[in-house]
Amino acid sequence: MHSDTVRNVYVYSNNEKTASTKNSPPQKSKTMRISGTHINYYRVCKRKLWLFANDIQMEQTSELVAEGKLIEEGSYLQRSSKYEQIELSAELKGITLSGKLDYFDTKHKVVHEVKKSNKVEEAHIWQVKFYLWLLELNEIQAYNGVIEYPQLREIETVFLEDEDRKYLKNSIAAIKGLLELDVCPPVIHAKICKNCSYYDFCYVREE
Repeated sequence: MHSDTVRNVYVYSNNEKTASTKNSPPQKSKTMRISGTHINYYRVCKRKLWLFANDIQMEQTSELVAEGKLIEEGSYLQRSSKYEQIELSAELKGITLSGKLDYFDTKHKVVHEVKKSNKVEEAHIWQVKFYLWLLELNEIQAYNGVIEYPQLREIETVFLEDEDRKYLKNSIAAIKGLLELDVCPPVIHAKICKNCSYYDFCYVREE
């Protein structure tokens, strides 16, 4: 039992949404929200995270992101109803943690996440660990997670350990501090930049 958290669970099945809420908190204004995407970006690039969190979002114009979504949709098109999309949230020390799982195998208690490429696999792993932790905070049993790379025909199995919980708590504190900055972090000049949806935004002045 996690006495310092407040839980919310939303289950998507057969294109319909039903909501089940436990201990719903009163409405608050401007509560900081940290999602699985924030955890992913924190591992990849602090600048990308800051831009994303400040509503400077380029994913809608990215062909790579669009291709990734098509891969995800195609991967689950033929799967049975036991795979459900779940949206979760939990309040932790004044911060709303949230996540929308690609699919959750309710029979085998496994989180499934689909990715196009494994170039930033560590970020993917921590995103899934975050989802496993969020399920735990909502008192939903999950044995492990699986990251699927359909184009590579590879899978990565992910487990949540005690040390991971500590790291995630520390990461959330660090992300909170980062998002409170008034100045955007600098460009990281890494190999992965050319495949980032923010590439033009970051480098347009340098070309």
